[in-house]
Amino acid sequence: MVNLKQNVIEEETMTLDEVAVGSTCTVSKLGDTGEIRRRILDMGITEGAHVTVDKIAPLGDPIELTVRGYQLSLRKSDAASIVVQPA
Repeated sequence: MVNLKQNVIEEETMTLDEVAVGSTCTVSKLGDTGEIRRRILDMGITEGAHVTVDKIAPLGDPIELTVRGYQLSLRKSDAASIVVQPA
């Protein structure tokens, strides 16, 4: 029974770089460590934060987000380490 619930949760999660433009999601886990994790936390991207993907640059990098009422740009490689769930 526990495995079934775990599989359902895993199906609903994705990384921030996979979220479509215009979609809102909730941060569930930060995967990086060290300086990158600290920088992401300092920008307000913490577990439970709602993030909206506003734009993606023509070549796919960077990604423009709205977090806690302000806009920021994040590298696609950094976004790939942030696990989110659809809001």
